[in-house]
Amino acid sequence: MPKLLYARPPVDAEEERQIRTLAGARHAPADWIMRAQVIVASWQGLRTSAIAAKLGCHMQTVRERIERFNAEGLAGLGDRPGVGRKPRITEVERGQVIALARSAPPGRLVRDEAGDLVADDESGPAQWTLDSLTAAARAQGIVIARSQVRRILLKEKVRWRHTRSWTTSTDPDFAPKGPRSSAAIPTRRQAPR
Repeated sequence: MPKLLYARPPVDAEEERQIRTLAGARHAPADWIMRAQVIVASWQGLRTSAIAAKLGCHMQTVRERIERFNAEGLAGLGDRPGVGRKPRITEVERGQVIALARSAPPGRLVRDEAGDLVADDESGPAQWTLDSLTAAARAQGIVIARSQVRRILLKEKVRWRHTRSWTTSTDPDFAPKGPRSSAAIPTRRQAPR
């Protein structure tokens, strides 16, 4: 037969006031409010099954909250530190990826003082893509995936894609296509249904 579990009585009037205030609060974190309501309901003499039914949670959740409150007091209502997934790469490595995306690719052609087009590394990429950025970051010793590079750059609003060279022209006589004229292009009529 399971042991009956109840929250310990409050240490002083201040602790009781804080928990009762938190249980009735509207502008506090919802998880803190629910945990305080568990404690107050236990003080009222309700069993774990009745508290779980009243608050719409599992009985094991009620038991865990009561046990934590009994052990830690008011601090037991909060989350423990270190909750959640730890970042895979450090902030320094994130900064290196961002700096890499803002730098000029090694295969980009530039004019030297003689006017000739040369690249620092002719076998390197001429413009950054996610694959080339990932390969360059791995070459620097950063263990990172393509999707992580994309998420980092989107979050920091760093552009790694450059405008296509074929969308603009340096020709002074170039005239872009205008809107279609309805007189020159006949429209199809749809057949009635």
